[in-house]
Amino acid sequence: MLIEGKNICFTYEVGGSSFALQEVDIDIAPGEFVVILGANGSGKSTLVRHFNALLTLQRGELKVARIDVRNEQDVWLLRRLCGMVFQNPDHQFVSSVVEEDIAFGLENYKVPRDVIPERVRSALALVEMNGYEKRSPHTLSGGQKQRVVLAGVLALEPEIIIFDEATAMLDPTGRQEVIKIMQKLHRAGKTIIAITHYVEEAVAADKVILMHQGRVLACGRPQAILTNLELMQVAELIPPLPVRLYYDLQQAGIQLNRCPLTNEELAEAICQFRSNT
Repeated sequence: MLIEGKNICFTYEVGGSSFALQEVDIDIAPGEFVVILGANGSGKSTLVRHFNALLTLQRGELKVARIDVRNEQDVWLLRRLCGMVFQNPDHQFVSSVVEEDIAFGLENYKVPRDVIPERVRSALALVEMNGYEKRSPHTLSGGQKQRVVLAGVLALEPEIIIFDEATAMLDPTGRQEVIKIMQKLHRAGKTIIAITHYVEEAVAADKVILMHQGRVLACGRPQAILTNLELMQVAELIPPLPVRLYYDLQQAGIQLNRCPLTNEELAEAICQFRSNT
C-alpha cells in the first residue's frame, strides 16, 4: 500500500476529549483514484493533512510510501511526495506571473536552474494551460487559477496529488475543468485523493471513503456507497440525482434493472426498461 493508517486519532484541543478523528483506518494503493467524502466537519481535511505532516500524528500509525509521518527528518520529503491543492487558489500564489509562481517551488527544492523552464512548460501543458506563462494569476478564472496551482504541484513530480475541497469555490465550469484534469492525471497513473462534500464528484472514483463525525463510516466502490440511502442519510449527504430518481421510480412501481449513478446510466436503464415492456 502507498498509504497505510491504523487507529488514527486527533484532537485540536490540548488534552481534550473531543476528537476530530476517531480510530481511523485507511489504505490507499498506488495509482488509485480515491474520494474522501463527507459533510462539513466530518474530518476529511484533518485526515489528509496528516499525509504530508501538515498536522502532527497524535495517536495511531501512519506511513506514506513506507515513511513514518512522525519522523521529523522526512517532513520535506513527505511534502514533495504528497502535492496538495487547497480550496482557495489565491492563497497559494507567491508571484504575480504564472511561470515565476511555478518556478518558485522548484527553486525551494533546489532543482537545477537549467531544468526549471522545461519543468514549468511541461507542468502547464499537463493542465492545459500552456501559453499562459506570462499571465498574472489574478487575471485568470477560478478554474484556471486552480489549474495553475496544480501545475506548481505537478512540477515537483509528486507520487500523490491531494485535492482538498479544490472545487468548492468554483462555478460549475471551473469545477468540471478541475475534475477533468483529475481524471486525466489518474489515467496517466498518478495516485489521486480528492476531498469533497459533492457526491457527484465521487461517482468516477475507484474507491470512496465515507466519513462522519471523525470516523470512517464506510469504504468501497462508488456503486456500493452512493446507492445506499441509509448510509448516505447517516452521513448527512444527499445521494446523486440518478440514485434518487431510481428509488422514486421504484416507489411508483417502475423497477429498473440497476441503480444508476450518472445521467447517462439513468437514460440507458430507462430505455432498457421500455424495451422490455
